[in-house]
Amino acid sequence: PPRSTLFPYTTLFRSLSALVLFLIVPNTASAAPEMVLRFAGQVPLEHTATKLMHQVADEVKEKTNGRIEIQVFPANQLGDYTLVYEELIRGTIDMGAISVPSQFDPRLEVTYINCFVRNFDEAKAVFATDGWLFKKMDELNARLGVKLLGFQVEGFIGVGSTKAVNEPLNPEVNKGILVRIPNMDVYKLGAEAMGYRTVTVPWAEVYTALQTGVAEGVVGMTPTAAYTMLKDVLKFWYDLNYSVENFNYMISMKTWEKLSEADRKVIADACAKVTEMSIELAKEDQEKHLQLMRDAGIQVHTYTAEELLPIFTKVSATWGQLIEKFTPELINEFKKEYAPK
Repeated sequence: PPRSTLFPYTTLFRSLSALVLFLIVPNTASAAPEMVLRFAGQVPLEHTATKLMHQVADEVKEKTNGRIEIQVFPANQLGDYTLVYEELIRGTIDMGAISVPSQFDPRLEVTYINCFVRNFDEAKAVFATDGWLFKKMDELNARLGVKLLGFQVEGFIGVGSTKAVNEPLNPEVNKGILVRIPNMDVYKLGAEAMGYRTVTVPWAEVYTALQTGVAEGVVGMTPTAAYTMLKDVLKFWYDLNYSVENFNYMISMKTWEKLSEADRKVIADACAKVTEMSIELAKEDQEKHLQLMRDAGIQVHTYTAEELLPIFTKVSATWGQLIEKFTPELINEFKKEYAPK
């Protein structure tokens, strides 16, 4: 037939084809998320914490039917923890799983006070979202424009050294070594109360400091971190469990205020779940790396809670010296919650 007679059929065919494609091909425009959040982390891609960040992202995407997408940026891709925290305050980064810098409020170091958590079972209660510590840290962060969502518990710290320590369980004895400490009063007080002389060394220079004798030991590290970074230089590990390494899951208040109550609950619940998981994973990781230390030829010393009691009693007696930095109100509340009973 002539082309003129085919025109209506051709048009009908094209219309039907378009309808079929519309029905069977996903509408990518409508499937796009309503909100994309940037989630900044500080640990490497293969680290447990990064995997848990992805778990939070996956759960939020599933529970919101894809309306909220969380993009994970591990390994300081968006800046180190001090910069990320500033961006959380400004709202230019939405979420973070980072250490909490104390330059805006020194009281944020309260989670690093030594000798207030004694074991992993206690850690579950101490770091729970209905506990005093969470509520207090949430209050302090909120004043700066940041909302606390949960904790990433990395494990308990001990003392690693290149030479033997004198009577490690007796805090009244000079330990005979100079140890590197993080640049925080809580670590200085704790280490010196246990009988160590202290020196502040930047994180990146710890290995060289031990190798050259600038320091003879190190505090402020979990067995996992110590094994990963220092296994070639450490000779001894004293698993004193006197402080908990942790960092925080947080969200910018500017982002939080944009969310519905239902979406807030989804994100908060996902982070609370990760807090509890991180404690179990940290316990497994700590036991694993203590064994790896032994396998590497490091002399590992572990202790019972009863054996560690003199250290915990002596160090907890120093908490009052933090009053000037942390305020009497905060320290008194802290002592009421966590002082040895």
